[in-house]
Amino acid sequence: MEGVTVVDHPMVQHKLTLMRDKERSTKGFRQLLNEIGRLLCYEVTRDLPLEYVDIETPLTTMRAPRLAGKKLVFAPILRAGEGFLEGMLDLVPSARVAHIGIYRDPATLKAVEYYFKAPPDVAERLVILLDPMLATANSAVAAVERIKARGARDIRFVCLLAAPEGIKRLRETHPDVRIWTAAIDSHLNDHGYIVPGLGDAGDRMYGTK
Repeated sequence: MEGVTVVDHPMVQHKLTLMRDKERSTKGFRQLLNEIGRLLCYEVTRDLPLEYVDIETPLTTMRAPRLAGKKLVFAPILRAGEGFLEGMLDLVPSARVAHIGIYRDPATLKAVEYYFKAPPDVAERLVILLDPMLATANSAVAAVERIKARGARDIRFVCLLAAPEGIKRLRETHPDVRIWTAAIDSHLNDHGYIVPGLGDAGDRMYGTK
């Protein structure tokens, strides 16, 4: 599927299966989301630009690669997106963090924004949006529009699960935003939940209903 990367690494798929299990504890779910976030981060940052610099090892001097340009921005969509954040910051500790507070109205399924905070120069950085579930894509579309309003143009979206309906909507609305996911599930049910899915990621993370 154009613009969509399914991360089929065995460890990603194994951890996703553990997370789908309805008997998984809140602690276990949260830990697995952290771990799988780190693994997904490897994939979404695979093509970051490098520059060569002169360094001195204990034995000699050499030209060695390091990341080029400004530090990237992780932008979790609250609240479930924060489940990815710690694992990704473990991998890229110098990254900046933006927070986008959006919730899905249970009656209309429309996205409602309640909080936004981002680095002042976000327009000059790669922004990686984080949300475990790409279901209707209402929250994802709203988050992309919000971050674009601040001038961001290099945006990627990372999720754990995606529904075909959500992929279609996000790609049609923002074809410049590429998607990384661990799996594309069957469909959405009448309540906008991904099937077979894993339930509400935020509730399972925090033990709420």
